[in-house]
Amino acid sequence: MSDRETMPGAVAPEAPGSAPALPEEALRIAAGYAFSGPALDLGALIWDGHCLPDAQVRIPLPVLSRHGLVAGATGTGKTKTLQLIAEQLSAQGVPVFLADVKGDLSGVSAPGAEGDKVRSRAAEVQQRWTATGFPAEFYALGGIGHGIPVRATVTGFGPLLLSKVLGLNRTQEQSLGLIFHYADSKGLELVDLKDLRAVVAFLVSDEGRPELRDIGGLSTATAGVILRSLTAFEAQGMGDFFGEPEFDTAEFLRTAADGRGVVSVLELPAVQDRPQLFSTFLMWLLADLLHDLPEVGDADRPKLVFFFDEAHLLFDGASKAFLDAITQTVRLIRSKGVGVFFVTQSPKDVPSDVLGQLGNRIQHALRAFTPDDQKALKATVRTFPDSAYDLEELLTGLGTGEAVVTVLGERGAPTPVAATRLRAPESLMGPVDAAGLDRAVTGSPLYERYAQAVDRESAYERLAEGKPEHPGERAGERPADSPRGRREHAGSAPGDERSMVEQVMSSGMFRSLARSIGTQIGREITRSVFGTARRRR
Repeated sequence: MSDRETMPGAVAPEAPGSAPALPEEALRIAAGYAFSGPALDLGALIWDGHCLPDAQVRIPLPVLSRHGLVAGATGTGKTKTLQLIAEQLSAQGVPVFLADVKGDLSGVSAPGAEGDKVRSRAAEVQQRWTATGFPAEFYALGGIGHGIPVRATVTGFGPLLLSKVLGLNRTQEQSLGLIFHYADSKGLELVDLKDLRAVVAFLVSDEGRPELRDIGGLSTATAGVILRSLTAFEAQGMGDFFGEPEFDTAEFLRTAADGRGVVSVLELPAVQDRPQLFSTFLMWLLADLLHDLPEVGDADRPKLVFFFDEAHLLFDGASKAFLDAITQTVRLIRSKGVGVFFVTQSPKDVPSDVLGQLGNRIQHALRAFTPDDQKALKATVRTFPDSAYDLEELLTGLGTGEAVVTVLGERGAPTPVAATRLRAPESLMGPVDAAGLDRAVTGSPLYERYAQAVDRESAYERLAEGKPEHPGERAGERPADSPRGRREHAGSAPGDERSMVEQVMSSGMFRSLARSIGTQIGREITRSVFGTARRRR
């Protein structure tokens, strides 16, 4: 980004050797983007159908923590916009998180390929384009796909997010909250889903039912729904997302040796058919950052910019409690130095309470083929400040790689609405090959830390230790249900494991155990607004 030049405030930028011949309205818009401090270059102003390279559209670096929205119909260039912003943030030393749903953002790590389209776009917007790769780490949920495994413990994930993943209704969500409250208070760590099933089964057993009597109790029917949901969840191969080592979101805040911010790419193609899962996991990552990071107030640059792709999936079917938690998380995390950009097709996909907190807008083209499309278009236009453009006409006529932009200026006021022809990313606009991706993953210093799942003692194992010896068990052998045997028989059916839990419950061991282990661990469990728990460090 060596071609960035400071634009003096309140006047239009000058063309080399002469004053710019810009229309009066274009001059006014360009003046709104003439920032004196560090900024990201988005592209050049479009006015009356013409690209005006002397009028550059930019975003001040400090306001990236005021959140934003990147919206537009499929195929309009949203992914390339994410890549463009990520590159410039990295170049200015700001770490970035990208959720790569389609698998085409891994190219940010490799230099781009110069071609006719790239040269043409660079010339149009007065960009000195140089093929550049950026420092990147690649992650995968539960290790499914190409990436360093990202896991959460059930305790750390919390009841609100888990309810969303399991598709529980409001009553079931509240009951799951009681179950977590009980486990927290007794110091029972729920590392994986087997631990949670064990506690649920105990709390509806004859001996366990009195434990929740004073705070509402847990009905057998609700417990049955939760257990069936957990079993179905595991049967779909999703149990690997829960366990240890739990991922530390502080890994996202790193810079490379040359001072550039690391671009953390969560590779999601292998789980893109499980949208409720990955969208909720993205929220867990964000909530974990909120829980752990210190307050920084208004900093001169963000600590991290987090791009939340396919954001509509997060809000679909969400309970009021879940939506309230999202709203509060977005409101509070700005003071931790984290900027959040929601990426979706239409601003209508984002609830108004959240949309109102997004200070930066990059709106790609919208379609208006149906009455519903036309209604959505009119609603989108109403979310913009007053503009010199006919936005209804403009938003349906934008080309690929063009967008309507309005951001917060250096003083916090919105800039004029600017139709913009965006710059071309300097990294590879497409995926790197699978072999190269795997080499990057295994060569990362983080790989050894997270690659191998561990199964330490937790609630399930404590129950198993109290189980009577199997008839005919030979000395030195371990049953398949024991902690070590369970690891050796990982392929056993969920139904068999559940039967084991029920047998252990009937032994009466758990009740005395649970009453006796209200340890320091339990007293230290605190939960955020989203119900996520602070990990033990």
